[in-house]
Amino acid sequence: MGGARTVGCVGEVAVPEQTGGVLERLRPTTPLGRAVIPVLGGILFFALLGLATWGIASVLSGNPDQVEQRLAASTFEVGRTPYLADLIADDGPLLFQGLVGDGADRSIVIDHQGDVPKKGWRVRYAFPADRTDACKVTQVRGTDRFTDCEGRTLGVDDLAKPPGVQLIVGDLVTIDLRGLREETAGTAVTTTAP
Repeated sequence: MGGARTVGCVGEVAVPEQTGGVLERLRPTTPLGRAVIPVLGGILFFALLGLATWGIASVLSGNPDQVEQRLAASTFEVGRTPYLADLIADDGPLLFQGLVGDGADRSIVIDHQGDVPKKGWRVRYAFPADRTDACKVTQVRGTDRFTDCEGRTLGVDDLAKPPGVQLIVGDLVTIDLRGLREETAGTAVTTTAP
Protein backbone atom coordinates (compact mmCIF):
# COMPACT_ATOMS: atom_id res chain seq x y z
CA MET A 1 0.00 0.00 0.00
CA GLY A 2 2.92 2.34 -0.55
CA GLY A 3 3.46 3.99 2.85
CA ALA A 4 -0.13 4.22 4.07
CA ARG A 5 -0.46 2.79 7.50
CA THR A 6 -3.30 0.41 8.08
CA VAL A 7 -5.33 1.21 11.15
CA GLY A 8 -7.75 -1.65 11.02
CA CYS A 9 -9.47 -4.08 8.74
CA VAL A 10 -13.11 -4.16 7.87
CA GLY A 11 -13.81 -7.61 6.62
CA GLU A 12 -11.10 -8.23 4.01
CA VAL A 13 -10.54 -4.50 3.11
CA ALA A 14 -7.80 -2.47 4.82
CA VAL A 15 -8.80 1.09 5.88
CA PRO A 16 -5.95 3.61 5.59
CA GLU A 17 -5.36 6.32 8.17
CA GLN A 18 -7.14 9.60 7.36
CA THR A 19 -5.01 12.65 6.40
CA GLY A 20 -7.09 15.16 8.35
CA GLY A 21 -4.03 16.18 10.29
CA VAL A 22 -3.02 18.55 7.46
CA LEU A 23 -6.37 20.36 7.57
CA GLU A 24 -6.23 20.62 11.35
CA ARG A 25 -2.94 22.55 11.14
CA LEU A 26 -4.45 25.20 8.79
CA ARG A 27 -7.69 25.64 10.72
CA PRO A 28 -7.69 28.56 13.22
CA THR A 29 -7.75 27.34 16.78
CA THR A 30 -9.39 30.32 18.50
CA PRO A 31 -13.01 31.44 18.13
CA LEU A 32 -11.79 34.93 17.21
CA GLY A 33 -9.62 33.52 14.41
CA ARG A 34 -12.50 31.39 13.10
CA ALA A 35 -14.70 34.51 12.97
CA VAL A 36 -12.20 37.01 11.53
CA ILE A 37 -10.49 34.98 8.77
CA PRO A 38 -13.67 34.38 6.67
CA VAL A 39 -14.66 38.04 7.02
CA LEU A 40 -11.20 39.20 5.90
CA GLY A 41 -11.39 36.77 2.97
CA GLY A 42 -14.74 38.27 1.91
CA ILE A 43 -13.42 41.81 2.19
CA LEU A 44 -10.38 40.86 0.12
CA PHE A 45 -12.63 39.30 -2.55
CA PHE A 46 -14.82 42.42 -2.87
CA ALA A 47 -11.75 44.69 -2.88
CA LEU A 48 -10.30 42.71 -5.81
CA LEU A 49 -13.66 42.79 -7.61
CA GLY A 50 -13.87 46.58 -7.14
CA LEU A 51 -10.31 47.01 -8.35
CA ALA A 52 -11.06 45.00 -11.50
CA THR A 53 -14.20 47.08 -12.17
CA TRP A 54 -12.26 50.31 -11.66
CA GLY A 55 -9.57 49.07 -14.05
CA ILE A 56 -12.13 48.34 -16.77
CA ALA A 57 -13.76 51.76 -16.29
CA SER A 58 -10.40 53.54 -16.47
CA VAL A 59 -9.53 51.77 -19.72
CA LEU A 60 -12.89 52.76 -21.24
CA SER A 61 -12.62 56.35 -20.06
CA GLY A 62 -9.12 56.79 -21.50
CA ASN A 63 -10.80 58.69 -24.36
CA PRO A 64 -14.03 60.37 -23.14
CA ASP A 65 -15.23 61.01 -26.71
CA GLN A 66 -15.19 57.30 -27.47
CA VAL A 67 -16.88 56.44 -24.17
CA GLU A 68 -19.85 58.64 -25.05
CA GLN A 69 -20.02 57.07 -28.50
CA ARG A 70 -20.05 53.60 -26.95
CA LEU A 71 -22.70 54.43 -24.36
CA ALA A 72 -25.07 56.44 -26.58
CA ALA A 73 -24.78 56.45 -30.32
CA SER A 74 -24.40 59.85 -31.99
CA THR A 75 -25.91 58.64 -35.24
CA PHE A 76 -29.08 56.72 -35.94
CA GLU A 77 -29.31 54.71 -39.16
CA VAL A 78 -32.87 54.96 -40.47
CA GLY A 79 -32.76 52.77 -43.57
CA ARG A 80 -32.20 52.53 -47.31
CA THR A 81 -32.76 55.81 -49.15
CA PRO A 82 -35.01 54.69 -52.05
CA TYR A 83 -37.21 52.61 -49.72
CA LEU A 84 -37.64 55.49 -47.25
CA ALA A 85 -38.41 57.99 -50.04
CA ASP A 86 -41.16 55.66 -51.35
CA LEU A 87 -42.49 55.06 -47.84
CA ILE A 88 -42.73 58.79 -47.13
CA ALA A 89 -44.40 59.42 -50.52
CA ASP A 90 -47.06 56.82 -49.65
CA ASP A 91 -47.60 57.36 -45.91
CA GLY A 92 -46.17 60.77 -45.04
CA PRO A 93 -43.16 61.83 -42.93
CA LEU A 94 -41.54 59.46 -40.46
CA LEU A 95 -41.75 60.25 -36.75
CA PHE A 96 -38.97 58.97 -34.45
CA GLN A 97 -39.86 59.37 -30.80
CA GLY A 98 -37.38 60.06 -28.04
CA LEU A 99 -34.13 60.53 -29.97
CA VAL A 100 -33.09 63.90 -28.55
CA GLY A 101 -33.02 65.56 -25.16
CA ASP A 102 -31.66 64.84 -21.71
CA GLY A 103 -34.47 62.41 -21.00
CA ALA A 104 -34.85 61.47 -24.69
CA ASP A 105 -38.06 63.48 -24.66
CA ARG A 106 -37.82 65.17 -28.07
CA SER A 107 -38.98 63.46 -31.22
CA ILE A 108 -37.64 63.90 -34.75
CA VAL A 109 -39.65 64.10 -38.00
CA ILE A 110 -37.98 63.12 -41.28
CA ASP A 111 -39.55 64.18 -44.56
CA HIS A 112 -38.67 63.82 -48.23
CA GLN A 113 -39.87 65.96 -51.13
CA GLY A 114 -39.45 65.41 -54.83
CA ASP A 115 -38.77 62.46 -57.10
CA VAL A 116 -34.99 62.13 -56.60
CA PRO A 117 -34.39 59.78 -53.65
CA LYS A 118 -31.05 61.31 -52.60
CA LYS A 119 -32.29 64.94 -52.64
CA GLY A 120 -35.06 66.83 -50.89
CA TRP A 121 -34.62 65.49 -47.35
CA ARG A 122 -35.38 67.55 -44.26
CA VAL A 123 -35.50 67.01 -40.52
CA ARG A 124 -37.68 68.76 -37.92
CA TYR A 125 -38.62 68.48 -34.26
CA ALA A 126 -42.08 67.11 -33.47
CA PHE A 127 -43.37 70.41 -32.07
CA PRO A 128 -44.42 73.68 -33.71
CA ALA A 129 -41.76 76.30 -34.46
CA ASP A 130 -43.83 78.93 -32.61
CA ARG A 131 -44.28 76.84 -29.43
CA THR A 132 -42.05 75.01 -26.95
CA ASP A 133 -41.33 71.31 -26.93
CA ALA A 134 -44.14 70.89 -24.41
CA CYS A 135 -46.58 71.27 -27.34
CA LYS A 136 -46.07 67.92 -29.06
CA VAL A 137 -47.60 67.17 -32.43
CA THR A 138 -49.49 64.09 -33.58
CA GLN A 139 -49.28 62.98 -37.18
CA VAL A 140 -52.50 62.64 -39.14
CA ARG A 141 -52.22 59.03 -40.30
CA GLY A 142 -51.10 58.56 -43.91
CA THR A 143 -50.55 62.30 -44.56
CA ASP A 144 -47.89 64.98 -44.20
CA ARG A 145 -50.11 66.90 -41.75
CA PHE A 146 -49.76 67.18 -37.97
CA THR A 147 -52.05 68.32 -35.16
CA ASP A 148 -50.48 70.25 -32.29
CA CYS A 149 -51.47 70.60 -28.62
CA GLU A 150 -53.92 73.41 -29.47
CA GLY A 151 -55.66 71.45 -32.23
CA ARG A 152 -54.05 73.39 -35.09
CA THR A 153 -53.25 71.52 -38.30
CA LEU A 154 -49.63 72.00 -39.35
CA GLY A 155 -47.35 70.99 -42.19
CA VAL A 156 -43.74 69.90 -41.93
CA ASP A 157 -42.56 73.48 -42.63
CA ASP A 158 -44.45 74.65 -39.52
CA LEU A 159 -42.39 72.40 -37.24
CA ALA A 160 -39.27 73.58 -35.39
CA LYS A 161 -35.88 73.09 -37.05
CA PRO A 162 -33.49 71.16 -34.80
CA PRO A 163 -30.20 73.06 -34.63
CA GLY A 164 -27.24 70.74 -34.91
CA VAL A 165 -29.23 67.73 -36.17
CA GLN A 166 -28.48 66.69 -39.75
CA LEU A 167 -29.48 64.01 -42.18
CA ILE A 168 -26.70 62.14 -43.93
CA VAL A 169 -28.11 60.86 -47.20
CA GLY A 170 -26.28 58.35 -49.38
CA ASP A 171 -27.37 54.79 -49.99
CA LEU A 172 -28.69 54.98 -46.42
CA VAL A 173 -30.41 57.78 -44.51
CA THR A 174 -28.74 58.47 -41.15
CA ILE A 175 -29.71 60.99 -38.46
CA ASP A 176 -26.55 62.69 -37.19
CA LEU A 177 -26.91 63.98 -33.62
CA ARG A 178 -23.22 64.86 -33.09
CA GLY A 179 -23.80 68.53 -33.88
CA LEU A 180 -26.56 68.68 -31.30
CA ARG A 181 -24.23 67.32 -28.62
CA GLU A 182 -21.55 69.85 -29.56
CA GLU A 183 -24.11 72.63 -29.49
CA THR A 184 -25.37 71.68 -26.05
CA ALA A 185 -21.73 71.71 -24.91
CA GLY A 186 -21.48 75.35 -26.10
CA THR A 187 -20.27 75.00 -29.68
CA ALA A 188 -22.53 76.51 -32.32
CA VAL A 189 -23.21 74.17 -35.21
CA THR A 190 -25.31 74.88 -38.26
CA THR A 191 -27.66 72.36 -39.77
CA THR A 192 -27.75 71.57 -43.45
CA ALA A 193 -31.44 70.69 -43.42
CA PRO A 194 -33.55 72.99 -45.61
